[in-house]
Amino acid sequence: MNQQTLPETDANLNSKLATLRRHIQHTIVGQGSLIERLLIGLLADGHLLLEGLPGLAKTTAVHTLADGMALSFRRIQFTPDLIPGDITGTEIFLSQAGEFKFIEGPIFNEIILADEINRAPPKVQSALLEAMQERQVTVAGMTRTLPAVFQVIATQNPLEQEGTYPLPEAQLDRFLMKVELDYPQQDDELEILKRETERLQHGGRESGLAVLSPDEIIAARDQVNAIYMDEMLARYCVTLVNATRNPGAWIAEAKEWLAYGASPRATLALARCARALAYLRQRDFVEPADIVDLADDVLGHRIGLSFAARAEGITARQIIQQLVDIVPIP
Repeated sequence: MNQQTLPETDANLNSKLATLRRHIQHTIVGQGSLIERLLIGLLADGHLLLEGLPGLAKTTAVHTLADGMALSFRRIQFTPDLIPGDITGTEIFLSQAGEFKFIEGPIFNEIILADEINRAPPKVQSALLEAMQERQVTVAGMTRTLPAVFQVIATQNPLEQEGTYPLPEAQLDRFLMKVELDYPQQDDELEILKRETERLQHGGRESGLAVLSPDEIIAARDQVNAIYMDEMLARYCVTLVNATRNPGAWIAEAKEWLAYGASPRATLALARCARALAYLRQRDFVEPADIVDLADDVLGHRIGLSFAARAEGITARQIIQQLVDIVPIP
Protein backbone atom coordinates (compact mmCIF):
# COMPACT_ATOMS: atom_id res chain seq x y z
CA MET A 1 0.00 0.00 0.00
CA ASN A 2 1.21 3.53 -0.71
CA GLN A 3 0.43 4.85 2.82
CA GLN A 4 -1.33 7.90 1.38
CA THR A 5 -4.86 7.03 0.31
CA LEU A 6 -6.83 3.86 -0.19
CA PRO A 7 -6.25 2.17 -3.57
CA GLU A 8 -8.84 2.42 -6.34
CA THR A 9 -9.78 -1.25 -5.90
CA ASP A 10 -11.39 -0.24 -2.57
CA ALA A 11 -13.53 2.47 -4.17
CA ASN A 12 -16.66 0.32 -4.55
CA LEU A 13 -16.68 -0.81 -0.93
CA ASN A 14 -15.96 2.70 0.29
CA SER A 15 -18.81 4.04 -1.80
CA LYS A 16 -21.18 1.49 -0.26
CA LEU A 17 -19.97 2.33 3.25
CA ALA A 18 -20.59 6.01 2.52
CA THR A 19 -24.10 5.13 1.35
CA LEU A 20 -24.68 3.12 4.53
CA ARG A 21 -23.47 6.05 6.65
CA ARG A 22 -25.86 8.43 4.85
CA HIS A 23 -28.69 5.94 5.36
CA ILE A 24 -28.07 5.94 9.13
CA GLN A 25 -27.66 9.73 9.23
CA HIS A 26 -31.03 10.11 7.51
CA THR A 27 -32.67 8.50 10.55
CA ILE A 28 -30.28 9.38 13.38
CA VAL A 29 -29.80 13.13 13.75
CA GLY A 30 -26.52 14.27 15.24
CA GLN A 31 -24.82 11.44 17.16
CA GLY A 32 -21.95 11.48 14.67
CA SER A 33 -19.68 9.65 17.09
CA LEU A 34 -22.24 6.87 17.54
CA ILE A 35 -22.66 6.40 13.79
CA GLU A 36 -18.90 6.30 13.25
CA ARG A 37 -18.46 3.71 16.00
CA LEU A 38 -21.24 1.53 14.62
CA LEU A 39 -19.31 1.39 11.34
CA ILE A 40 -16.01 0.80 13.17
CA GLY A 41 -17.55 -2.15 15.01
CA LEU A 42 -18.76 -3.58 11.71
CA LEU A 43 -15.37 -3.20 10.03
CA ALA A 44 -13.33 -4.35 13.03
CA ASP A 45 -15.51 -7.43 13.51
CA GLY A 46 -16.34 -6.60 17.11
CA HIS A 47 -19.31 -6.31 19.44
CA LEU A 48 -20.58 -2.97 20.74
CA LEU A 49 -22.21 -1.86 23.98
CA LEU A 50 -24.32 1.30 23.77
CA GLU A 51 -25.18 2.99 27.06
CA GLY A 52 -27.57 5.85 27.57
CA LEU A 53 -30.85 6.88 29.12
CA PRO A 54 -34.08 5.64 27.50
CA GLY A 55 -35.16 7.57 24.43
CA LEU A 56 -31.72 8.41 23.00
CA ALA A 57 -32.21 6.33 19.82
CA LYS A 58 -29.92 3.42 20.78
CA THR A 59 -32.32 0.79 19.48
CA THR A 60 -33.29 2.86 16.44
CA ALA A 61 -29.63 3.26 15.46
CA VAL A 62 -29.05 -0.51 15.49
CA HIS A 63 -32.26 -1.14 13.54
CA THR A 64 -31.19 1.40 10.94
CA LEU A 65 -27.71 -0.12 10.61
CA ALA A 66 -29.22 -3.58 10.09
CA ASP A 67 -31.68 -2.22 7.53
CA GLY A 68 -28.76 -1.03 5.42
CA MET A 69 -27.24 -4.49 5.04
CA ALA A 70 -28.35 -7.77 3.51
CA LEU A 71 -27.94 -9.61 6.81
CA SER A 72 -30.29 -11.55 9.05
CA PHE A 73 -31.28 -9.50 12.09
CA ARG A 74 -32.94 -10.32 15.38
CA ARG A 75 -33.78 -8.22 18.39
CA ILE A 76 -33.69 -9.89 21.80
CA GLN A 77 -35.49 -7.94 24.50
CA PHE A 78 -33.73 -8.76 27.76
CA THR A 79 -36.08 -9.04 30.73
CA PRO A 80 -35.75 -10.45 34.27
CA ASP A 81 -37.70 -13.62 33.36
CA LEU A 82 -35.51 -14.54 30.37
CA ILE A 83 -33.63 -17.87 30.51
CA PRO A 84 -30.44 -18.86 28.59
CA GLY A 85 -32.35 -21.22 26.29
CA ASP A 86 -34.43 -18.29 25.06
CA ILE A 87 -31.23 -16.95 23.51
CA THR A 88 -29.18 -19.97 22.46
CA GLY A 89 -32.01 -22.35 21.61
CA THR A 90 -33.04 -25.66 23.15
CA GLU A 91 -33.72 -29.29 22.36
CA ILE A 92 -37.30 -30.54 22.33
CA PHE A 93 -38.45 -34.14 22.29
CA LEU A 94 -40.52 -35.20 19.29
CA SER A 95 -42.69 -38.00 20.60
CA GLN A 96 -43.74 -39.26 17.18
CA ALA A 97 -40.17 -39.51 15.93
CA GLY A 98 -38.86 -40.65 19.32
CA GLU A 99 -35.90 -38.24 19.16
CA PHE A 100 -34.74 -34.81 20.23
CA LYS A 101 -34.62 -31.89 17.81
CA PHE A 102 -32.65 -28.70 18.36
CA ILE A 103 -34.61 -25.49 17.86
CA GLU A 104 -32.25 -22.60 17.13
CA GLY A 105 -32.53 -19.51 19.28
CA PRO A 106 -32.32 -15.93 17.99
CA ILE A 107 -28.54 -15.95 18.49
CA PHE A 108 -28.26 -17.80 15.15
CA ASN A 109 -28.52 -14.57 13.16
CA GLU A 110 -25.88 -12.22 11.77
CA ILE A 111 -26.78 -9.00 13.60
CA ILE A 112 -28.10 -9.37 17.15
CA LEU A 113 -29.62 -6.45 19.05
CA ALA A 114 -29.41 -7.33 22.73
CA ASP A 115 -31.80 -4.65 23.93
CA GLU A 116 -31.49 -3.49 27.55
CA ILE A 117 -29.03 -6.31 28.24
CA ASN A 118 -28.54 -5.28 31.85
CA ARG A 119 -32.21 -5.87 32.72
CA ALA A 120 -31.63 -9.64 32.62
CA PRO A 121 -29.89 -11.51 35.48
CA PRO A 122 -26.19 -12.48 35.14
CA LYS A 123 -26.93 -16.11 34.22
CA VAL A 124 -28.74 -14.97 31.09
CA GLN A 125 -26.11 -12.36 30.24
CA SER A 126 -23.43 -15.05 30.44
CA ALA A 127 -25.27 -17.10 27.81
CA LEU A 128 -23.74 -14.71 25.28
CA LEU A 129 -20.13 -15.26 26.38
CA GLU A 130 -19.30 -18.26 24.20
CA ALA A 131 -21.15 -16.81 21.22
CA MET A 132 -19.35 -13.46 21.45
CA GLN A 133 -15.86 -14.90 21.87
CA GLU A 134 -15.85 -18.23 20.04
CA ARG A 135 -18.60 -17.52 17.49
CA GLN A 136 -20.29 -20.77 18.45
CA VAL A 137 -22.97 -22.08 20.80
CA THR A 138 -22.87 -25.30 22.83
CA VAL A 139 -26.21 -26.78 23.91
CA ALA A 140 -26.67 -30.29 25.33
CA GLY A 141 -23.05 -31.13 24.54
CA MET A 142 -23.34 -30.23 20.85
CA THR A 143 -21.40 -27.26 19.47
CA ARG A 144 -22.94 -25.32 16.62
CA THR A 145 -21.18 -22.63 14.59
CA LEU A 146 -22.64 -19.16 14.19
CA PRO A 147 -22.68 -17.23 10.87
CA ALA A 148 -19.39 -15.95 9.40
CA VAL A 149 -20.63 -12.40 9.92
CA PHE A 150 -21.82 -12.22 13.51
CA GLN A 151 -22.10 -9.12 15.65
CA VAL A 152 -23.80 -8.42 18.96
CA ILE A 153 -24.81 -4.82 19.56
CA ALA A 154 -26.14 -4.45 23.08
CA THR A 155 -27.89 -1.51 24.64
CA GLN A 156 -28.08 -0.80 28.34
CA ASN A 157 -29.46 1.82 30.66
CA PRO A 158 -27.10 3.40 33.20
CA LEU A 159 -26.61 1.15 36.21
CA GLU A 160 -28.24 3.73 38.46
CA GLN A 161 -31.58 2.99 36.78
CA GLU A 162 -33.97 0.75 38.71
CA GLY A 163 -34.05 -2.93 37.77
CA THR A 164 -30.59 -3.19 36.22
CA TYR A 165 -27.80 -5.71 36.79
CA PRO A 166 -24.11 -4.92 36.21
CA LEU A 167 -22.50 -6.91 33.39
CA PRO A 168 -19.76 -9.35 34.49
CA GLU A 169 -16.19 -8.16 33.85
CA ALA A 170 -15.57 -11.12 31.51
CA GLN A 171 -18.47 -10.08 29.33
CA LEU A 172 -17.56 -6.39 29.33
CA ASP A 173 -14.10 -7.34 28.07
CA ARG A 174 -15.66 -9.04 25.06
CA PHE A 175 -17.24 -5.82 23.84
CA LEU A 176 -14.94 -4.07 21.39
CA MET A 177 -16.19 -0.66 22.49
CA LYS A 178 -18.61 0.87 24.94
CA VAL A 179 -20.25 3.99 23.53
CA GLU A 180 -21.94 6.40 25.92
CA LEU A 181 -24.75 8.56 24.56
CA ASP A 182 -25.93 11.92 25.83
CA TYR A 183 -28.87 14.18 25.11
CA PRO A 184 -28.92 15.80 21.64
CA GLN A 185 -28.27 19.49 21.09
CA GLN A 186 -31.36 21.68 20.80
CA ASP A 187 -30.96 22.19 17.04
CA ASP A 188 -30.59 18.44 16.55
CA GLU A 189 -33.68 17.78 18.67
CA LEU A 190 -35.66 20.25 16.55
CA GLU A 191 -34.50 18.40 13.41
CA ILE A 192 -35.58 15.10 15.01
CA LEU A 193 -39.03 16.57 15.56
CA LYS A 194 -39.25 17.76 11.93
CA ARG A 195 -38.17 14.40 10.52
CA GLU A 196 -40.58 12.49 12.73
CA THR A 197 -43.42 14.71 11.51
CA GLU A 198 -42.42 14.07 7.89
CA ARG A 199 -42.15 10.33 8.55
CA LEU A 200 -45.66 10.16 9.97
CA GLN A 201 -47.05 12.21 7.09
CA HIS A 202 -45.51 9.87 4.53
CA GLY A 203 -46.67 6.57 5.95
CA GLY A 204 -44.16 5.52 8.56
CA ARG A 205 -40.74 3.92 8.61
CA GLU A 206 -38.71 3.64 5.43
CA SER A 207 -37.38 0.29 4.26
CA GLY A 208 -33.68 -0.47 4.23
CA LEU A 209 -31.32 -0.27 1.26
CA ALA A 210 -29.48 -3.60 1.80
CA VAL A 211 -26.25 -1.90 0.72
CA LEU A 212 -23.70 -4.46 1.91
CA SER A 213 -23.70 -8.25 1.59
CA PRO A 214 -21.89 -10.63 3.96
CA ASP A 215 -19.14 -11.25 1.39
CA GLU A 216 -18.58 -7.51 0.97
CA ILE A 217 -18.36 -7.00 4.71
CA ILE A 218 -15.74 -9.75 4.97
CA ALA A 219 -13.83 -8.19 2.06
CA ALA A 220 -13.90 -4.79 3.78
CA ARG A 221 -12.62 -6.37 6.99
CA ASP A 222 -9.73 -7.93 5.08
CA GLN A 223 -8.82 -4.48 3.77
CA VAL A 224 -9.01 -3.02 7.27
CA ASN A 225 -6.65 -5.71 8.55
CA ALA A 226 -4.17 -4.66 5.87
CA ILE A 227 -4.08 -1.03 7.06
CA TYR A 228 -0.51 -0.14 8.00
CA MET A 229 0.36 0.62 11.62
CA ASP A 230 3.87 1.81 12.36
CA GLU A 231 5.71 0.00 15.16
CA MET A 232 5.91 3.25 17.14
CA LEU A 233 2.12 3.43 17.16
CA ALA A 234 1.86 -0.24 18.11
CA ARG A 235 4.15 0.50 21.06
CA TYR A 236 1.99 3.51 21.92
CA CYS A 237 -1.08 1.21 22.12
CA VAL A 238 0.80 -1.16 24.41
CA THR A 239 2.09 1.68 26.60
CA LEU A 240 -1.37 3.24 26.93
CA VAL A 241 -2.97 -0.06 27.94
CA ASN A 242 -0.13 -0.83 30.36
CA ALA A 243 -0.63 2.60 31.93
CA THR A 244 -4.09 1.45 33.08
CA ARG A 245 -2.42 -1.38 35.01
CA ASN A 246 0.03 0.91 36.76
CA PRO A 247 -1.53 4.39 36.64
CA GLY A 248 0.52 5.57 39.62
CA ALA A 249 3.65 5.52 37.45
CA TRP A 250 2.08 8.28 35.34
CA ILE A 251 -0.22 10.11 37.75
CA ALA A 252 0.76 9.96 41.42
CA GLU A 253 -2.76 10.28 42.83
CA ALA A 254 -4.11 7.64 40.42
CA LYS A 255 -2.32 4.83 42.24
CA GLU A 256 -5.38 4.17 44.41
CA TRP A 257 -7.98 4.72 41.70
CA LEU A 258 -7.97 1.40 39.87
CA ALA A 259 -8.67 -2.11 41.16
CA TYR A 260 -7.46 -3.60 37.88
CA GLY A 261 -6.36 -2.44 34.44
CA ALA A 262 -7.20 -3.41 30.87
CA SER A 263 -6.31 -6.87 29.56
CA PRO A 264 -4.22 -7.69 26.44
CA ARG A 265 -7.54 -8.02 24.62
CA ALA A 266 -7.81 -4.24 25.01
CA THR A 267 -4.51 -3.73 23.16
CA LEU A 268 -5.74 -5.84 20.26
CA ALA A 269 -9.07 -4.03 20.24
CA LEU A 270 -7.43 -0.59 20.22
CA ALA A 271 -5.29 -1.51 17.23
CA ARG A 272 -8.22 -3.03 15.32
CA CYS A 273 -10.43 -0.02 15.94
CA ALA A 274 -7.67 2.41 14.95
CA ARG A 275 -7.23 0.58 11.63
CA ALA A 276 -10.98 0.66 11.01
CA LEU A 277 -11.14 4.38 11.76
CA ALA A 278 -8.22 5.05 9.38
CA TYR A 279 -10.10 3.08 6.71
CA LEU A 280 -13.25 5.16 7.24
CA ARG A 281 -11.13 8.30 6.98
CA GLN A 282 -9.86 7.17 3.56
CA ARG A 283 -6.31 6.34 4.64
CA ASP A 284 -4.30 3.14 4.41
CA PHE A 285 -2.22 3.93 7.49
CA VAL A 286 -2.97 4.67 11.14
CA GLU A 287 -2.28 8.08 12.63
CA PRO A 288 -1.90 8.84 16.36
CA ALA A 289 -5.24 10.68 16.31
CA ASP A 290 -7.01 7.43 15.37
CA ILE A 291 -5.81 5.85 18.61
CA VAL A 292 -6.42 8.90 20.79
CA ASP A 293 -9.96 9.39 19.47
CA LEU A 294 -10.96 5.83 20.38
CA ALA A 295 -9.10 5.29 23.66
CA ASP A 296 -12.08 6.18 25.87
CA ASP A 297 -14.52 3.87 24.09
CA VAL A 298 -12.10 0.95 23.87
CA LEU A 299 -10.54 1.12 27.34
CA GLY A 300 -13.10 2.78 29.62
CA HIS A 301 -15.23 -0.33 30.24
CA ARG A 302 -12.21 -2.60 30.69
CA ILE A 303 -10.83 -1.06 33.87
CA GLY A 304 -12.15 -1.50 37.39
CA LEU A 305 -12.56 1.48 39.67
CA SER A 306 -11.51 1.16 43.29
CA PHE A 307 -13.82 2.07 46.14
CA ALA A 308 -11.76 5.22 46.71
CA ALA A 309 -12.29 6.38 43.13
CA ARG A 310 -16.03 5.76 43.29
CA ALA A 311 -16.23 7.58 46.62
CA GLU A 312 -14.53 10.60 45.04
CA GLY A 313 -16.85 10.51 42.03
CA ILE A 314 -14.04 9.69 39.61
CA THR A 315 -15.14 7.92 36.41
CA ALA A 316 -13.26 5.44 34.27
CA ARG A 317 -13.35 7.80 31.32
CA GLN A 318 -11.79 10.60 33.35
CA ILE A 319 -8.89 8.31 34.22
CA ILE A 320 -8.44 7.19 30.61
CA GLN A 321 -8.50 10.79 29.41
CA GLN A 322 -5.84 11.79 31.95
CA LEU A 323 -3.63 8.89 30.85
CA VAL A 324 -4.12 9.84 27.18
CA ASP A 325 -3.09 13.40 28.02
CA ILE A 326 0.08 12.37 29.83
CA VAL A 327 1.38 9.32 27.91
CA PRO A 328 3.67 10.69 25.15
CA ILE A 329 2.26 10.41 21.62
CA PRO A 330 4.82 9.30 18.97
